[in-house]
Amino acid sequence: MKKYQQLFKLIEQDILSEKYPVGEFLPSENELTQIYKVSRDTVRKALEQLQKEGLIQKFKGQGSKIVKQEHINFPISNLTSYQELVLQNKLDSKTNVISLEKITVDKKLAKLTGFPEYRLVWRIIRQRVVDQVASVLDIDYLDKELVPTMTREIAEHSIYHFIENDLGLSIDYAKKEITIDHATSRDKILLDIERENHVVSVKSQVYLANGQQFQFTDSRHKLDKFRFVDFAKRHG
Repeated sequence: MKKYQQLFKLIEQDILSEKYPVGEFLPSENELTQIYKVSRDTVRKALEQLQKEGLIQKFKGQGSKIVKQEHINFPISNLTSYQELVLQNKLDSKTNVISLEKITVDKKLAKLTGFPEYRLVWRIIRQRVVDQVASVLDIDYLDKELVPTMTREIAEHSIYHFIENDLGLSIDYAKKEITIDHATSRDKILLDIERENHVVSVKSQVYLANGQQFQFTDSRHKLDKFRFVDFAKRHG
């Protein structure tokens, strides 16, 4: 483990143990070099890692402020779009469209998505940034026959709003599978999870009211950002 990673661990533990309370600033970079007996470069790299993990926020001319660690409730049972989740939780969020392309479903993709082989689909990869931290990576496949038009602008805002309001289609239900997956190289780059080896994957096959599948999504989440919740009721 490199020195800055060791320092990151030490400061992380000090934050979690409330040696450095939420809402207060860490000691200055000069002070941290003296407290932890490390170089200025090591301190800067450790602070960068702390910011990536959402533990601190840097303010120019002021220093590094400890921020509150909150889990966002992600409803499993409800078929809620990401933008609806943003509005419900009043999140500071931005969507970056990484790629948008038309592809043909091959045998491997058919097995993963549920779409028949040779079907033409849109593949959209979107990075969701929450509180300035890349927290979700959505990989969507949409049946081009049912969704003939797709643009980066639509993908950046709300695909479900476009489907329901512009195309007039009725989204009805989804089959979901939640797993802990090994982080891919793409996950590590786009989710800022250098020190994590796993992500939470929510895979969904989504259907219209007439029973046609129009979407498959693999929504990949940082382990420490979302809390997955459900409402269970016992029936007599």
